[in-house]
Amino acid sequence: MAEAHQAVGFRTSLTSDGAEVELSAPVLQEIYLSGLRSWKRHLSRFWNDFLTGVFPASPLSWLFLFSAIQLAWFLQLDPSLGLMEKIKELLPDWGGQHHGLRGVLAAALFASCLWGTLIFTLHVALRLLLSYHGWLLEPHGAMSSPTKALVRIFSGRHPMLFSYQRSLPRQPVPSVQDTVRKYLESVRPVLSDEDFDWTAVLAQEFLRLQASLLQWYLRLKSWWASNYVSDWWEEFVYLRSRNPLMVNSNYYMMDFLYVTPTPLQAARAGNAVHALLLYRHRLNRQEIPPTLLMGMRPLCSAQYENIFNTTRIPGVQKDYIRHLHDSQHVAVFHRGRFFRVGTHSRNSLLSPRALEQQFQRILDDPSPACPHEEHLAALTAAPRGTWAQVRRSLKTQAAEALEAVEGAAFFVSLDAEPAGLTREDPAASLDAYAHALLAGRGHDRWFDKSFTLIVFSNGKLGLSVEHSWADCPISGHMWEFTLATECFQLGYSTDGHCKGHLDPTLPRPQRLQWDLPDQIHSSISLALRGAKILSENVDCHVFPFSLFGKSFIRRCHLSSDSFIQIALQLAHFRDRGQFCLTYESAMTRLFLEGRTETVRSCTREACNFVRAMEDKEKTDPQCLALFRVAVDKHQALLKAAMSGQGVDRHLFALYVVSRFLHLQSPFLTQVHSEQWQLSTSQIPVQQMHLFDVHNYPDYVSSGGGFGPADDHGYGVSYIFMGDDMITFHISSKKSSTKTDSHRLGQHIEDALLDVASLFQAGQHFKRRFRGSGKEDSRHRCGFLSRQTGASKTSMTSTYF
Repeated sequence: MAEAHQAVGFRTSLTSDGAEVELSAPVLQEIYLSGLRSWKRHLSRFWNDFLTGVFPASPLSWLFLFSAIQLAWFLQLDPSLGLMEKIKELLPDWGGQHHGLRGVLAAALFASCLWGTLIFTLHVALRLLLSYHGWLLEPHGAMSSPTKALVRIFSGRHPMLFSYQRSLPRQPVPSVQDTVRKYLESVRPVLSDEDFDWTAVLAQEFLRLQASLLQWYLRLKSWWASNYVSDWWEEFVYLRSRNPLMVNSNYYMMDFLYVTPTPLQAARAGNAVHALLLYRHRLNRQEIPPTLLMGMRPLCSAQYENIFNTTRIPGVQKDYIRHLHDSQHVAVFHRGRFFRVGTHSRNSLLSPRALEQQFQRILDDPSPACPHEEHLAALTAAPRGTWAQVRRSLKTQAAEALEAVEGAAFFVSLDAEPAGLTREDPAASLDAYAHALLAGRGHDRWFDKSFTLIVFSNGKLGLSVEHSWADCPISGHMWEFTLATECFQLGYSTDGHCKGHLDPTLPRPQRLQWDLPDQIHSSISLALRGAKILSENVDCHVFPFSLFGKSFIRRCHLSSDSFIQIALQLAHFRDRGQFCLTYESAMTRLFLEGRTETVRSCTREACNFVRAMEDKEKTDPQCLALFRVAVDKHQALLKAAMSGQGVDRHLFALYVVSRFLHLQSPFLTQVHSEQWQLSTSQIPVQQMHLFDVHNYPDYVSSGGGFGPADDHGYGVSYIFMGDDMITFHISSKKSSTKTDSHRLGQHIEDALLDVASLFQAGQHFKRRFRGSGKEDSRHRCGFLSRQTGASKTSMTSTYF
């Protein structure tokens, strides 16, 4: 999501003075340290690795095998073919009375060796099967033998979250010739003939002079470390970036769009916090099932480890991620004051009603904020080097309060203003809701925390998520569980409160005291000024499109994501009159510790379709044929990215190695000076079984968004809400005269209708839209359909 902005800025972090010192280390030493960090992570997960190390067997299977061997021995059978007797001879002789003990030990040693051999064989077989990616290219319904083998192995089991980790293959290093060829193909639509020829010359020079050496180092790292690119991606793209986190690196997740289960702020906070901590409990016990792509292929679960108890600590040259094993409190911000709220009592989790009671006490607390305390959190929205220097003083003067915030399970912001969709002005209210989640007022979010839970005064929820520790599908998985649990499982009483009883014995929330030295006051004021400028410059626009959704696209036998991506190319061309490099985030979690890869969606095939749509002489059948070709090309790029054969992460890693070796590559320098004027991402719905879309269609997450990657570009995310709605989140900079989020939204809506009208089944969408007179009030499709429709819900809820 927001990674596109960081990817553009990482080259700057490599050229800073401090970074140059760090990169003076030999590349072999850096590769050795990468592998060492991988092994340290494995040691820190010893118990998890023990349980996952025997998967798909289990520790009980050893006991079963040992018992079977003992039974055979009792029946005077020797399943070891004499090996147990050899083992007994090697054991010490403790006397005749211990002869039986030697037999038991020999059986245990033989069972352990046999068990280990079987497990090793299973691991090798699993890794070989998981290394097969041909199933991505198979048509729906046609499954080859390797795919069927995968399904048979993984069906009917109950693996824990990390069960497949040790069986996942490592991310392959693509052929450098293929990567360069794909790169040149991707930039051809956006470069002039002269610029393309020059880029091709640089590429050939790179292949001739430097590529083989850089590739050798990457292959060496891929053999030694868990992943050849992910740790460098985290370090150079995120942790070394000196830009403010707000807007540049964070993203947001929204609540239900049309309903609010309770208007009581404290009650909603109580249920939401309790649901989040239930998720953490399941996470600690590995009770969350691993995600299976298409129901059969496990994805890497490593990113789940840092959801809770995690803070990004600022540094002068680079940040680092601090993760605690446990934390039994949350940090709460309300009207400029900070509180520490315990989440456990006698080692058990507080009930939702007890948490509501604590949050209500904070809301009722009349004490004012101390001088400069109200705006203290603006420091986390400042440039990272500035915040790192100020934090040193803060740690000496207010160490206890700072530790209470940074050591919290997560951060909670109880906003004093309402948010969400309103009947009076649905479009403006939804845009303001998105802006409040992305940036707030610049001083009411602790942007360093892994995520901030935001609860508005009318009970609306939202998340602000820091990006470095994990990608959107991880926080999205947690958010889906939270919304479903707090609404459907925990629920609310008829008067809107959390269910249960008050606990008068609970101590009041602890007010944090900040002893702020005078020299920090000016830093807070400067940080607040910069945060407000950054916040006020972001133009957010959110609109639900409800004329059709995923079900219609499926009926057209097309990929829903590819359908939207090609429509976005048409919309952006109409908005800017030209094509641009387009960033779409795809996951590489098919591999151990994989994160993301870039799908370059602006292809030659997509451009041909767009030109045809703008050519009045082209017929609908001609445009439709070009559209299908463009969709097929996008699908091929997406599958290549997911299977480790993308372009950008490989070029990124080659560039990092070149900097370690102090090799100047004009080609790699040009690659990483590109600007992504259109950054896109689909927010996946991963746990649809938690929601009852048929009976409660309004209780579906409305996705989230992120800031633009370029000062003159757009950030666009989208989510398929059920089968018949798509919600878009668009962002841009108000300071740019070239962009307008609302204008692009209009073009997206028109593009979707124009593309759908190419299909016979979709021609009525445009007629229905224009016949209703809605063309003069754009983006009201979703708003009006919900306002005029009757809800099936019987739950206690507030609409708008």
